[in-house]
Amino acid sequence: MTDRPKLTVYLRNFSDDPNPDWNATLDTARAMDAAGVDRVVVSDHVVFGENLDAYADPAVGGTTGGRQPTGPDGQWLEPLVLLTAIATTTTRIRLGTSVLLAALRRPAVLAKQLASMDVLSGGRIDLGVGIGWQREEYQAAGLPFERRGRLLDHTLEVCQTLWTQQRGTYSSEELSFEGIHQMPKPLQSNGIPIWVSGTVNPAVARRLSRFGMRWIPWGPAITDLNGAIPAMKRAIADTGADPADLQVQGSAGLLRGSDRRIDVHASVAVVPRIVADGATDIRFSGTLPSDPGQAHEVLTELVSAFRKVTD
Repeated sequence: MTDRPKLTVYLRNFSDDPNPDWNATLDTARAMDAAGVDRVVVSDHVVFGENLDAYADPAVGGTTGGRQPTGPDGQWLEPLVLLTAIATTTTRIRLGTSVLLAALRRPAVLAKQLASMDVLSGGRIDLGVGIGWQREEYQAAGLPFERRGRLLDHTLEVCQTLWTQQRGTYSSEELSFEGIHQMPKPLQSNGIPIWVSGTVNPAVARRLSRFGMRWIPWGPAITDLNGAIPAMKRAIADTGADPADLQVQGSAGLLRGSDRRIDVHASVAVVPRIVADGATDIRFSGTLPSDPGQAHEVLTELVSAFRKVTD
C-alpha cells in the first residue's frame, strides 16, 4: 500500500477546436508540477471511426451513459509524445497514461519508447493500459478487435521481458525470440509500473495478478468502489495471487460553483469517502483555467486541500 493517497490530475490532450493552443497544455502541465500534484495523466486515441455511440456500449468495452468528448475529427495528441514533451520541462511530477491502447503498438517498439521515456524523465513514467471500445482503431492497425484482450497481454509480456531481462527470451503464439538485447532499461526497478483499466471480471483480475496490482476501475466500478474493490480482490485471489497490496485509482471531478469558478473545497469533499472505500490514488478530471497563472493558483489550492483531507 502507498503511505498516503496520491493526487493525480487529468490533462486534456484533445480538443474539438481545429486550432488548439498546445503550448497552453504544456504550461498547464508545468503548473501541475510546480503546485505539487503527484501525477499527470493523459488519454489515447490513434484514429476514430464514425460510430462514436459505441463509447456508451458496455458490450464492446464502453460505459453506460458515456459520451466520447470529441467528434471523429477532434484533435488528439499522441500521449507518449506529449508526455515526453512534458518530461523535458518538469522535474518531479509522475507522468502517466490513463489509458494507453498498448495493443495498437508493436510490443518491442513500445518497450523501447517507454524505457527511453523513463530514462529521460528520471524514472517518472507510469503505464496505464486498457483494451479500448472502438473496433475501428483495431481495424486501422490491422488487428482483430475480438482478440484485443490477448493482444494487450502479449504486448505487456514482451515489454516486461525486454525491461527486465538482459538477454531477452520470449515465446508465445504471436511471437518468439531468444538472445534479444534492448538497452537502456527503465530506471525503475522491475520495469515501468503498469496500471490496468477494466471492470470487475476474471480477465482483468488475471491481468492485475500478472502485471502489477494497480487498478483503474471502469464502468460501474467507478462509482461503486465500496463494492467493486472487495469484488476485485476476491477475483484476484481466485487467480492464486495475493490482492493485499492492490492499489486503486478513484475518480473525482473539479466542481464549479455558482460563479463558474472551480470550487476546490467542494471538489475534495468526496475524497475521504473514496479513500475509505479503498482508493489509493485520486484522479481529478475537469477543465482548468487556460491562463497558466490562474491554473497554478487553483492547483496549489487543490494540493493543499487534498493534503488536509488525506493526511
